[in-house]
Amino acid sequence: MAPRKEPVSPVGSLASEAGRRRARRSPEYRAAQERLAPYETIARFVIQRRAALRLTQEQLAERMGTSHSAISRIESGQHRTSVATLERLAEALEARLVMGFETGPPEAPVRELASV
Repeated sequence: MAPRKEPVSPVGSLASEAGRRRARRSPEYRAAQERLAPYETIARFVIQRRAALRLTQEQLAERMGTSHSAISRIESGQHRTSVATLERLAEALEARLVMGFETGPPEAPVRELASV
């Protein structure tokens, strides 16, 4: 299998490299990246699971009783998703939603998880 190439920006550098440069220069950009990281993780899971089930965004939306644009927003990784939507999403993706709480220091967290 060929290595995956990353998108190239119009100026010719890899998009990931440009993002790293911007993060080094801009505290606001870093803060936005940190704020969006959980949503991007959810988006990657949804995209991968939807692909594994061979579903289009439209088909997933139909399973959930929502719109194609709602699925597109979730998969963009740029928007907060409600717990109710995550529950419907898990069911539509034939998965279980697991939620939890974390205490203690970030380098040694204590996690309590529950399947919803």
